[in-house]
Amino acid sequence: MAKTSPTAYWTVRLANERLALRLPRQPVLASVGLLLALLALLALSLMLGSYSMSPAEVWQVLKGLHAESDRAIVVWEFRFPRTLVAALVGAMLAMSGAALQNVTRNGLADPALVGISQGAGLAVVTLTIVWPQLPGAWYPWAAFCGSLIVAALIQGLSWNRQGGSSIRFILMGIGMAAFITAITSALLTYGDVQRALSALAWLSGSLHTAGWPDVQMLAVWLVVLMPLALGLSRAMAALQMGEDTAVGLGVSARRVRYALISVAVALAAIATAVVGPLGFVGLIAPHAARRLARSGVGLHLLLTATLGAFLVMLADLLGRVLFAPIQIPAGLVTAIIGVPFFVVLLHRAQAKTTF
Repeated sequence: MAKTSPTAYWTVRLANERLALRLPRQPVLASVGLLLALLALLALSLMLGSYSMSPAEVWQVLKGLHAESDRAIVVWEFRFPRTLVAALVGAMLAMSGAALQNVTRNGLADPALVGISQGAGLAVVTLTIVWPQLPGAWYPWAAFCGSLIVAALIQGLSWNRQGGSSIRFILMGIGMAAFITAITSALLTYGDVQRALSALAWLSGSLHTAGWPDVQMLAVWLVVLMPLALGLSRAMAALQMGEDTAVGLGVSARRVRYALISVAVALAAIATAVVGPLGFVGLIAPHAARRLARSGVGLHLLLTATLGAFLVMLADLLGRVLFAPIQIPAGLVTAIIGVPFFVVLLHRAQAKTTF
C-alpha cells in the first residue's frame, strides 16, 4: 500500500508496515519518464535508418513473424544489438563519470577528459597492432589495466604536500590524455596498415560492428559493477561533505576513494574496450541528472545511468539517420554535443577557483 506524504515524498509500506521505503517524488517520476523515453528511442532506433520500417513491420518482426525476411535480419542482427550496446555503454560511462566527480569533488571529471578512456584505448590499440593473435577476451582486461595505470599516475602527479587539488587533477588528466593520444597516433602511423585501419575505426567510437556477444559481455559487467557503485553510495555522500567529516562519520576515506576509482575505471574501461572512446558522456549525464531532479547519491547514480544510456542511444541514432547511408560515429556526435557543455562548466569552475 502506498501513501502520499504531504511533503515531496511517497512512503511505501510493505509486509504489514514492517518494511517502509521513503521515495522522493521528483526523482522517481524523472526515472519513470526517462525509462519511457528510452523505450520510445528504442522503437525509433529499430524503425529508422537506410532501410526504414513502419511500427507495424517492426512489431511483426519482434513477435517472430517473417523470421527469414530482410526486415528480421536488419532488426535482430544489426539494429537491436547495436541499440542495446549503445544503452549499456552510455550507462557505464555515465556512472563512471559520476563516481569520478564524487571522488574528486570536481564537476569537470570525466573518463574521456582525464585520460582514463585514452589509457584503455592505448591498451586495446597496442593489442590490435602489436599482438593481433591474442583473443578478444584479453581486451577488457587490458583496457582495465591501462585505465587503472593512468588513473594512478594522475592521482600521484596531482598530489602535493597540501593535498590533492581537483583543478590540478583535471589539468594533469588533460595533459596525460594528450600524451597518450600522441603514443596511440605513433602506433597507428607505424603499425600494419590493415590493423591500423581497424584500430582507427574503433577509436572513432562507432557502434556499427556491435553484436549480441557485446551485449552479453556488457550486461554481465554492468550487473557486477552497478551494485558495487550503488553499495558505495552512502560513503560517497559522506565524502561530499569533506574527508574530515567522512572520517568522523566512520567512513574509511582512503579505502572508499580507492574502491570508487577502481569501479569508475572498470566501468569506463569495459565500455571503451567494446566501442572505443566516447567523449563527454560521463561529463554531461551527471550534471543533467542533477538538474533534472535533486536526490540522494544512489538515486542520482540511477538517473545518471539512464541519462547516459539515452544520450548514447540518441547520438548513435542521429549518426545513422542524419546523412544516411553515410554513418557518423557516435563518438563524434557526443563530442559535438559535449565540447560546448565542457566550455561552460570550465568557465564556471575558473570563476570559483584560483589556481
